[in-house]
Amino acid sequence: MRKFAYLLWLPFLVGAVLGIGACQSATADDDESLNVDDFVDAVVTPNPVSAEPATDGKTYRVVRGNNQPDEILLFDWKTTFGLTVSINKNATDKDVDLNFPVEIVSTAVKVEQASGGIITPPTGGETEHYDSVLSGATGNKISAVGGSVSMNFEVWYDLPSLKKEAAITITLNLKDDGGKTFAKMIKVNVAP
Repeated sequence: MRKFAYLLWLPFLVGAVLGIGACQSATADDDESLNVDDFVDAVVTPNPVSAEPATDGKTYRVVRGNNQPDEILLFDWKTTFGLTVSINKNATDKDVDLNFPVEIVSTAVKVEQASGGIITPPTGGETEHYDSVLSGATGNKISAVGGSVSMNFEVWYDLPSLKKEAAITITLNLKDDGGKTFAKMIKVNVAP
């Protein structure tokens, strides 16, 4: 019986060792690591952007369900703006170590209603409706530190609040020449 007594203590010993390892603090290298906002810069022009009533006939579909016909509605608002994305000198930091060129693989746009730049989600099952077009770009590759790509966006939207103030989030998915992928999110405020 005595020769198996150590087996009773084994789970406690393993738990104590693992617990001590889990309590180790982060190293200095962890604290100094960079995130995408440290090496990818984005400038929106104008800032904030303004919106005007949409007069070009662009529409969206509202699915009603329950054997009710869908509705085709006109967007209330349209805004256009430019976005310039560049890679700064932090891209050569050992924690980032990008391989050039860096390619912008895709863009995504999301529009949310807002007040004072604060997102105010709709209530009662309502939703924002929006559509966007990347209407022009100087390219899709950034060849070196200090290089940039400029893009122009057109965004149509309709909000449950019926107001034009909105927060637009642009997500850029990027990939360096070595296959490293990362995303940059840019918030664009639409003035009231």
